Amino acid sequence: MLLRQDRAQTAIAVALDVAFHAGRGGTLVGAAEVAERLGAARRGLEPVLQALSRAGLLDSVRGPKGGYRLARRARDIRLLDLVLALEDSAEPPAADALSGDLQRAVTTPLWSELDTLLRDRLAAISLDDLLRAAASAGLRRPAAEPLNFAI
Repeated sequence: MLLRQDRAQTAIAVALDVAFHAGRGGTLVGAAEVAERLGAARRGLEPVLQALSRAGLLDSVRGPKGGYRLARRARDIRLLDLVLALEDSAEPPAADALSGDLQRAVTTPLWSELDTLLRDRLAAISLDDLLRAAASAGLRRPAAEPLNFAI
């Protein structure tokens, strides 16, 4: 199955946000907070958060003070794990429906090769690597739990 770029980027962005703002400790981040920081609709991110939880990559806590945190250490979560958690629940890419001589002889083998290269690269990178890149870029994790003025 070919990796879908939109799903891959979303899975990585969501997990990185949770890792950056909650980590693996006691702090939780809510889906609304993640959605706001990513500029996305909460409704659209909920299935992503649920898929990552089902895959054992995020812990979820229900209730008014609930939210998400990493289920494992950031260095133990590979980007490929995140991507595959979403790909397993995804519909097949539209390219699977294409046919023809050029598709069979050229395009399909090309995308298969690129898929393998991308999977190998994603398997070599952990969330911890991305957290270190964020620190190198001057981004700092919040020192305290964010204030919540929800009524």
